[in-house]
Amino acid sequence: MSNARDIIIRPIITEKSMHLQEVDNKVTFEVARGSNKTQVKIAVEEIFNVKVEKVNILNQRPKSKRVGKYVGTTSAVRKAVVKLAAGHKINLI
Repeated sequence: MSNARDIIIRPIITEKSMHLQEVDNKVTFEVARGSNKTQVKIAVEEIFNVKVEKVNILNQRPKSKRVGKYVGTTSAVRKAVVKLAAGHKINLI
């Protein structure tokens, strides 16, 4: 994955992620399945022109959902929580 836009898929905007951004200067992104912490750090620094201190990655498993008699699952997501250096900010909204 050579392109930074292929690694960072989209920002995740939820109440919890907005709280993390306000309190601890952390931003949450959905990232590509095969990416690692180093690739995510380089991609965020390249796209948003900020300094990244730390990257945490987690794999969210699919949940089983049901609509009437039909059973399915949500999609699996790989998330990256990126801590920005002091003085740097990403405005998502």
